[in-house]
Amino acid sequence: MTDAAPIYEALPLPNRADFDDAQMLEKAEQFYAHMRARHTVRDFSDRPVPKQVIEACVLAAGTAPSGANQQPWHFVAIRDPAMKAKVRAAAEEEEQRFYDGGGGDAWLKALEPIGTDASKPHLDIAPWLIVVFAQRWGERDGARVKHYYVPESVGIATGVLITALHTAGLSVLTHTPNPMKFLNGLCDRPDNEKPIMILAVGHPAKNATVPAVAKQKKPLARVLTTFEGES
Repeated sequence: MTDAAPIYEALPLPNRADFDDAQMLEKAEQFYAHMRARHTVRDFSDRPVPKQVIEACVLAAGTAPSGANQQPWHFVAIRDPAMKAKVRAAAEEEEQRFYDGGGGDAWLKALEPIGTDASKPHLDIAPWLIVVFAQRWGERDGARVKHYYVPESVGIATGVLITALHTAGLSVLTHTPNPMKFLNGLCDRPDNEKPIMILAVGHPAKNATVPAVAKQKKPLARVLTTFEGES
């Protein structure tokens, strides 16, 4: 993207897929099987992950659609142990307030089957933390430019990033301490960017576990409604 206002130009569709119905179904089912093997873990190995892998996955996230193609996201990848320790200390401070009652009884009750608490050692152990920032507005020629559909756009990009990391053979834990404003100062990000999530990224520990409830996914009938009309 450049600072100049873009001018509409139509290009022939590149990378056009041309699958028959059977091929489409096969690829869709293969992808479903691939994503069923994705698991959120809290037990990470300290095995290093090359920076180039993180960069490739972030590039994949950057292909996500966004409102007016403004790409209102920024990702901060942290490998430095001292900086990760600061993230953990600040996050645990907020989490302790949450688990001491700030989250409310209903929310805390909903989390019981997940088995979480205020201790977040994965923020130290995982080789990478990726902080996702949403850019509420941008700049062009020194002037403030409104961004559109920011939460939706950043949510899509984050989903692509998690999928890319899974495809690379890595595990991811989404973490959302509240509030997260401390991440702006820690990551040296401007005020127009809002931190929305921390992703702990790495290989699962040999003794990694997942909550049994996490394997309970809603069946298709509960997540899909179709209106097919006459064939």
